[in-house]
Amino acid sequence: MSAVVIELDDVSVDRGGRRVLDGITFNVTQGEFVGLVGPNGAGKTTLLKAILALVPIAGGRISLFGRTLGPRTSDRRSIGYVPQRAAIPQRFPASVEDVVMMGRYAEIGMLRFPSAVDRREVARSLEWVGITDRAKRSVGELSGGEQRRVLLAQALTASTKLLLLDEPTIGLDLPAEQEFYALLRRLQADLDLTVLIVSHDLVALAGEADQL
Repeated sequence: MSAVVIELDDVSVDRGGRRVLDGITFNVTQGEFVGLVGPNGAGKTTLLKAILALVPIAGGRISLFGRTLGPRTSDRRSIGYVPQRAAIPQRFPASVEDVVMMGRYAEIGMLRFPSAVDRREVARSLEWVGITDRAKRSVGELSGGEQRRVLLAQALTASTKLLLLDEPTIGLDLPAEQEFYALLRRLQADLDLTVLIVSHDLVALAGEADQL
């Protein structure tokens, strides 16, 4: 029986004096690809932020890897996170390699330079997502699908155990969306990666997720 990686038990979240999540309960087991589907404004992003301990919960319990999160505890170093983003500006002043390295900052710490280990992790993540040849290019020059691969590589440098993705295919055309999901499923299989992805697109996720 696979271990439970994410466990939510009767979780509620208040934002701006209003209850936006109420009584949320579900589990995600190791190596599973779970899709969380709902309309815009339903609280999907808020739920991800609660799992990341970026917003407080008003009630219930969240556990990651068997450890219950408290008000000041977080296992964010065990989580790769791809936030919702339509596109990276063309003039964004960073290379692909630089952007992927940002995923290592939790390990590197403040005011420290990347080590050889950090550089190896970045190179490995670039290879996994198939953009090693673009490492020195400006990230803003890449196509939308390539930029999603950069953000995915960034998340993988933070964790190869658990990925949370927030509308990762928004703004992509159908071929680019299909390529992204195929890559994600390959990584899930190769790395025994646990994936929780939120989307408003039921049709797209229905054909990809192990569970909705």
